[in-house]
Amino acid sequence: MNMTITCGACRLPLHKPRIMGIINVTPDSFFAGSRCATPHDVLARASLMAAQGVDIFDVGAYSTRPGAFEVSETEELQRLTAALDVLTAHFPQTMLSVDTFRASVVERLYNRYGPFIVNDVTGGEADPPLLTVTARLQLPYIIMHSRGNPQTMQQLTGYEDVAHEVVTYLQKKMEACTRMGVRQVMLDPGFGFAKTVKQNYELFRRIGIIAGLGAPVLVGVSRKTMLWKPLGITPEEALTATAALHLQALLQGAHILRVHDVAAARQMIKLCGLLKTC
Repeated sequence: MNMTITCGACRLPLHKPRIMGIINVTPDSFFAGSRCATPHDVLARASLMAAQGVDIFDVGAYSTRPGAFEVSETEELQRLTAALDVLTAHFPQTMLSVDTFRASVVERLYNRYGPFIVNDVTGGEADPPLLTVTARLQLPYIIMHSRGNPQTMQQLTGYEDVAHEVVTYLQKKMEACTRMGVRQVMLDPGFGFAKTVKQNYELFRRIGIIAGLGAPVLVGVSRKTMLWKPLGITPEEALTATAALHLQALLQGAHILRVHDVAAARQMIKLCGLLKTC
């Protein structure tokens, strides 16, 4: 499996861990610090991330937290284009990822901005033509495990063996993507999506098995419920806990960290390198 992400002229080798910085152009994302209400907010957040060493900007316009409101395609496109206009103008050398499950959104954004990573939290199940479009445009694709939608996911946590079922799901999806012609895939276990806190930790301990499937592994645990709920704190107080799990994920072979806090993630990558050379 190719361990280099290629988006047009941008190439990102994964011989060392990379950081994906979250930019939410939504009013209801679970962590208020990630919300960017205006293009000025996008520029300010992206500038800070760039100064701290971000590798990929991940832009989302449709919150997928449990219970989130639905967003129309028109609204999603308006939010995304406002953000991407800023990012492509000011950071043309930084790789982009778009958090969407809609094939039409991918197609229209590609026609306007060129290649980007498709970060689909539904594994192609919410809008099946998405995989066909992704293959035709030869875009990198993130396969994430989930069930249901933001309104139903937390009622769909029945597993016999959550880690085994997620690994099997990702493997089958990866094989399906290959058959359809998607040449670059990354795997996301989907922490927090249709999983209880306990199940999230059962799955987290198996990151190494997911990495063994042969595709780059993306881990997104930044400030999530699985961190702050057991500690009795808030997402705003969960940076230390996030850093702790980021280091553990890296030690298990994670290739990409999807984060709110780039500087802290960069520190964990450096510490992981030191630990692995001891």
